[in-house]
Amino acid sequence: MLSRVAESIYWMNRQIERAENIARATETTLDMALEGAMPPARLWNGLVCTFGDQADFWQRHGLADQRSVIDFLAFDRHNPNSIVSCLAQARENARTVREMISSAMWHEINRFYLEVCGARVSYGELENPLEFLTDVKRASQLITGVTDATMAHGEAWHFARMGRLIERADKTSRVLDVEHFFLPATDRGGEDAPASDDLVGPIDWSSVLDSASALEMYRKQHGRISRRNVAEFLLLDREFPRAVHFCLTKAEGSLLAITGGQQGTYSNAAEQKMGRLRADFDYASIDEILTRSAGLHGFIDLLQERLNAASNAVHETFFATRPTGKLFDTQPRQTAGRSL
Repeated sequence: MLSRVAESIYWMNRQIERAENIARATETTLDMALEGAMPPARLWNGLVCTFGDQADFWQRHGLADQRSVIDFLAFDRHNPNSIVSCLAQARENARTVREMISSAMWHEINRFYLEVCGARVSYGELENPLEFLTDVKRASQLITGVTDATMAHGEAWHFARMGRLIERADKTSRVLDVEHFFLPATDRGGEDAPASDDLVGPIDWSSVLDSASALEMYRKQHGRISRRNVAEFLLLDREFPRAVHFCLTKAEGSLLAITGGQQGTYSNAAEQKMGRLRADFDYASIDEILTRSAGLHGFIDLLQERLNAASNAVHETFFATRPTGKLFDTQPRQTAGRSL
């Protein structure tokens, strides 16, 4: 497979997954705003900070409110991480690799993009943003299902799945880090203090679970909602498909299917970084995570850095262009005893 084709498929799926996860986080914030648990400006600023776009947002919009944040995260084409920008990039990537994906995939991606563009035109008339966000999640899940059902599960499919799961792991961690942006350090136990298992405060952990479609499965496994158990479920669960550990395991599985490698060994930087990160999660303990000096936020920060490093290694291993030969000699040529 050509590297440009593999890269387009990889990023097409990351971009669709990113659009879905932005919709999920925005939906959670809307729910919390309706509950009136904290000042709206604090909630919407926290949502912008979750995705790391606060500098761009504050420069262009200033004070955060529901309308400006939803416009920025959903419909702003100048924001490369907005839903409409992600889908525009995904559609372009899909267009360039139409021979590698099924017709059903192309039709669903194209329809998804056009529907969001239509919602952008009529955004001022949207009476219920939750309906739009639900439609975004449903369309993304439909594309995932169509991909699994209509695309041969070969190299191209594994690049698609690896991209989707790396993106999902990153966004699940960002949703879980909600308290860092919504609560002062004194309310979350401080970075150096052991986190309270019963900490609820204004953070509705059921909404955090719901943003990952995890509430029902969590209740079947844990019952009572607590900060500790929510963190453990979304980080370390081996069976729930939006948990970070599950995503890392399956992403590494696709990586090894592409390279022909085996778990526990590596032949390139992508296998090394992905395997080491997955192995660390194999033996991680939620109590160690919550009581370490940097706390939950510090652990998530490090996780996101390592996910970025693994993603960069995937790029260097499979997508980056390399010189095929020397462009010039490193030593000066000798002609008739004279150096040229």
